[in-house]
Amino acid sequence: MHLTRKQLTITALAAAAFSGAWAQGAYPQKTVTFVVPAAAGGTTDISGRMAAQALAPVLGQPVVVDNKGGGNGAIAAGIVKRAEPDGYTLLMQYSGFHVISPHLAKVPQWEQKDFQPIANIISAPQIIVVRGDLPVKTLAELVAYAKANPGKLNYASSGNGSLQHVTGAMLEQQGGIKMVHVPYKGTGPALQDLLGGQVDLTFGTAPPFMPHIAAGKLRVLAVTGKRRLTSLPDTPTTAEAGYPGVNATSWFALFAPAAVPKPVIDRLAADLKKVVEDPAFRKKAEEQGATADYQGPQQLGARVLADYTGWADVIKSSRIEPD
Repeated sequence: MHLTRKQLTITALAAAAFSGAWAQGAYPQKTVTFVVPAAAGGTTDISGRMAAQALAPVLGQPVVVDNKGGGNGAIAAGIVKRAEPDGYTLLMQYSGFHVISPHLAKVPQWEQKDFQPIANIISAPQIIVVRGDLPVKTLAELVAYAKANPGKLNYASSGNGSLQHVTGAMLEQQGGIKMVHVPYKGTGPALQDLLGGQVDLTFGTAPPFMPHIAAGKLRVLAVTGKRRLTSLPDTPTTAEAGYPGVNATSWFALFAPAAVPKPVIDRLAADLKKVVEDPAFRKKAEEQGATADYQGPQQLGARVLADYTGWADVIKSSRIEPD
């Protein structure tokens, strides 16, 4: 089929007009939805709501959160994967679901190529938290208690193969102990059972635990990052407590379906940079026990690749199996 000169001109003008529309800020024209792969109450949910609230006035449109927990993040990922690639349905992702869960899926529901990175928003180490009446006050005492009571301590996680689960396995390896893993459908439900005394301890990012630590209902033993948290200055790192091999940091980032146009990605990344670098947002993140940590599309993409490869080795050595 041959196009006439007139048809070629019309086609070129249409393409230029389309490109110009994106450049002039045609996006966004309506509400943007962050699909969160976890129940309300966990750090993924808290991060998503913080980012949505701060992004809306910068973007000039409402930004809402839609919680779709379950399947170790697969339900939410599937929704966003199948969404219209127009930038209005995005995945507010948790690193454990993005780089650990895929290694454990019997039938993968999505692949890394299904999404493109937009920006990392918040990073946070795990903390080791026990119920308030457990007779241990340090990580060393926890390990000693576990050795004296083999198989009696149980720890909650947000799901089989989650970062909490893997962190628990790392502690078992490093401490030479054996605990019972109890998986939940998100940090929120796990936290409620920890408060209720149904489980003994858990691992997780600090935000959802902070009010309960302050109230004395929970006790924090250690931080699994390289540095102490500003919000928990008296809590040692796992390295300081004698277990440097227990090192796990989570990140919370925004992803889009693979086919979303680059101008939309660029707009979102630029606006999120403004959000994350705002002093008020940074302060709020620190108060929650996290760090506002902007990384653009390329940096986030490199981080995903490195973590995806690194956690594969941990999962293999820990012999964690799919559900």
